[in-house]
Amino acid sequence: MSARPEPYRLEAQIGHLLRRAHQRHVAIFLSEMGEEGPTPTQFAALVKLADSKELSQNHLGRLTGMDPATTKGVVSRLIERGLVERAADPTDQRRVRLRLSGEGRCFVSGLLDRARAATAATLAPLSPGEQRRLISLLEKII
Repeated sequence: MSARPEPYRLEAQIGHLLRRAHQRHVAIFLSEMGEEGPTPTQFAALVKLADSKELSQNHLGRLTGMDPATTKGVVSRLIERGLVERAADPTDQRRVRLRLSGEGRCFVSGLLDRARAATAATLAPLSPGEQRRLISLLEKII
């Protein structure tokens, strides 16, 4: 006689829990950033561009975990806001090179403390040890 599986409970499933945690963090993040702030994907792109002098659009997408269509939309909106500049790669006309504008650099530097506050607020229910463990486990999953 085989054991019966436990009933399926959505609330105990990793995908559901990750989605709910993500929703909570996005709400906190948007609140911290304010009305004129970037979305989480825009912020990720801005930070990665701030870390580098210049990146291809494709490489930026890989670094931020965005698919090509999402990357293209995010980059287009950041260019419209004057935060990112786009240029053709001199060695490969098919490749698009991106860099922060001067305004983009100032914008990003003014957001870093807000981003840190969003992270702290998201992790606030956990002890410092639990926070480190959660981050470590998520890094292991991805």
